[in-house]
Amino acid sequence: MVLEAGCGLRETRRWSGAVRAVLHEGTRLPTRHDPSAAVLGIAALTVVLSTSPPVARAADTAVTPHRALYQMQLAGTRTGSSVTGVNGRMVFEWADACEGWTIEQRFQLTFQYAEGNRVEMVTNYTTWETKDGRSYRFNVRRLMNGQLDEEVRGDASVDAAGQGRVRYLRPEAREEALPVGAVFPTAHTLDLLRAARANERFVAHVVFDGSDNEGPTDVSAAIGAGGRPRVTLQGPGGALLAGTVYPVRMAFFPVGSGNPEPQYEMTLWLLENGVAEQILIDYGDFRVQGTLRELEALPAPRC
Repeated sequence: MVLEAGCGLRETRRWSGAVRAVLHEGTRLPTRHDPSAAVLGIAALTVVLSTSPPVARAADTAVTPHRALYQMQLAGTRTGSSVTGVNGRMVFEWADACEGWTIEQRFQLTFQYAEGNRVEMVTNYTTWETKDGRSYRFNVRRLMNGQLDEEVRGDASVDAAGQGRVRYLRPEAREEALPVGAVFPTAHTLDLLRAARANERFVAHVVFDGSDNEGPTDVSAAIGAGGRPRVTLQGPGGALLAGTVYPVRMAFFPVGSGNPEPQYEMTLWLLENGVAEQILIDYGDFRVQGTLRELEALPAPRC
């Protein structure tokens, strides 16, 4: 799953984007409170890239293209939080497009605040990424209370030496360099799966997902020991909830910030076939949980 692993869910990554809607006069949500930023991912800490493991190629890790529906709800708050309720749904699709992977995340969330305000957020996040991890296209459209809040569109690429550039087409045309060694969301998720199977316990990357116009994010991931799936579903999709599941806890930081406190954290219970059976996004003052409700395999393409 790519939620800014891979969020997205990101998110994102990442559960990845900033919510900039006015809740009432003079009040705004802090940046990156949109769970689609957690893409993650699926998609860290100040990273010494030279010590990071190489990113897995598509051939190294078998994933199952799938569509999943998650119920999103408030999992808890801390003292002083202005958020009193979160509910909604997320549809996540990871599809095989022959030469690349496509990811589509659709969020419909309602935030309730202590002051009595309600904010309805609808986010559509679509990406295409080549299987060699070299080229990437992204398109994000976010509505707040039915009004267009943000639209981000562009493409990015990296060369064999790890040098990369991103070209934004919206909200305004511009280009900028990516940090050396930056990876895209699907490559990041595949590397998490590779590391989990190899019993590696820590993976760190700079991840660019295009979920907002703020650029890449440092993502550090701690991977727990594999176990048996905890979720069961009726119907054909339930057969995908098999094999080993790994708890993956990711922390998201601005690139090179040096701040020991992450902007947010996300935990995925990630199956070895790429399906996330549960999601937990921690923004510090409140947490949002995604519970898997529906799951189906997507057909293989005719390449």
